[in-house]
Amino acid sequence: MQFSDELEFTHRDRKDIYEYIEREGRVDAEDARRALNMSPEAFGHHAAVLRRDGIVTRDDDDRLRVAFDDESEETFVDEGLEVTIRQAREDDLTGLVGAIREALANKTYIEGETIADVVESENVLLRHNELQSRMFFVATVHGDVVGWVHLNAPELEKLAHTAELTVGVIDEYRGHGIGTKLLDRGVDWALDNGYEKLYNSVPSSNQDAIDFLENRGWDTEAVREDHYKIDDEYADEVMLAKVLG
Repeated sequence: MQFSDELEFTHRDRKDIYEYIEREGRVDAEDARRALNMSPEAFGHHAAVLRRDGIVTRDDDDRLRVAFDDESEETFVDEGLEVTIRQAREDDLTGLVGAIREALANKTYIEGETIADVVESENVLLRHNELQSRMFFVATVHGDVVGWVHLNAPELEKLAHTAELTVGVIDEYRGHGIGTKLLDRGVDWALDNGYEKLYNSVPSSNQDAIDFLENRGWDTEAVREDHYKIDDEYADEVMLAKVLG
């Protein structure tokens, strides 16, 4: 990922444009220009240079976003179902939030529900700035989001080696290896970006999720008794982790 303190900008206005886009997510070019109080000529020139250098990209609707490094796609077929795994784009936001809510309607993945709430309220999927690194990869069928893996890493020195990972697939698309593909993609991204440990927490009532992770090398580090109250029933919080490398 490209952070502003890792890039060298030859002009202050370019740094300002980049940091505004990085902070806001996906922005309308004219809105960004006005927020930064730049003339159309200056903003257009510096934004064009950022696009030329592969730092910023512009979508078809004239919205600007940070050009992320991992834009590769993987497509596989299982029992006639063609699935594409790729990095999420900002225009996936509505479909992704809907997929998370549908997959977690049984209230057995509290962290996932929280992610949906945060993304929907902020109206931004991806974040990469001095405070937070938030990455999504999605599984799509016919262009519709059917699963996701999310990594959230606070940019704090004492926690910079860790990231929280959540993963899920809509019920009707389970059993095709989509969850495993998504999990692998998330782990690969974490390794490529220097993370040393991933963690995840689920209610003890979600035994399927616990088994899924443990069968793929995750360990239960701790259990907090009666941490959740779901439909008036208490459930333990099972805290799982995977050491990378």
